[in-house]
Amino acid sequence: MTKGFFITFEGADGSGKTTQLNKIKDLLEEEGFDVVVTREPGALLIGEKIREILLHHEEHIADRCEMFLFLADRAQHVEEFIKPALEEGKIVLCDRYTDSTIAYQGYGRNQNIKLLTDLNNIAINGMVPDLTLLFDVSTETAMQRVGEEKDRMESIGADFHKRVRNGYLELQRKEPERIKLINANNSIENVYNNTKNIILDLITHKEEKGV
Repeated sequence: MTKGFFITFEGADGSGKTTQLNKIKDLLEEEGFDVVVTREPGALLIGEKIREILLHHEEHIADRCEMFLFLADRAQHVEEFIKPALEEGKIVLCDRYTDSTIAYQGYGRNQNIKLLTDLNNIAINGMVPDLTLLFDVSTETAMQRVGEEKDRMESIGADFHKRVRNGYLELQRKEPERIKLINANNSIENVYNNTKNIILDLITHKEEKGV
């Protein structure tokens, strides 16, 4: 592989995306690929501080403040971690990225989608994923999986999380080539097999083209 490959994992809290990301990491390393795993928010030291505010701050955070905190974390993340890793030819597996901002702050918080998209584009500076995996699960199932101990975002009501899910599905309908929909209501192993097949097919195709 002459250039890196950037894969993002998206979905509601409780969708199982992080479990699948870790399983895919193990698979790709067994196949001999150089893989790095990261997340948003909180991949870097500055991001850890932002993550603590976003997920555990007890006082009110204005919606626009929340939005800019996520975007600030992303801008630093791209420049300091994602871009260098891809330039070194690594496969980057990222737990959440731009689509989370559109789904949560756009559809969930009812903020301006076009504005969010424009701000996202500034933050990522052209660093668009080669592939995004959307793990779709019913809101009821997702909330059950999360359990009783919830962070600030997980604690928002069911109506919010239903809007988030619908937002994700709308994004997938708009970009079906980049965003692949995976039914995360199935067993972990069935979801893994679907995920594995999509990723290996696309990586193999990219290698064959020599890009």
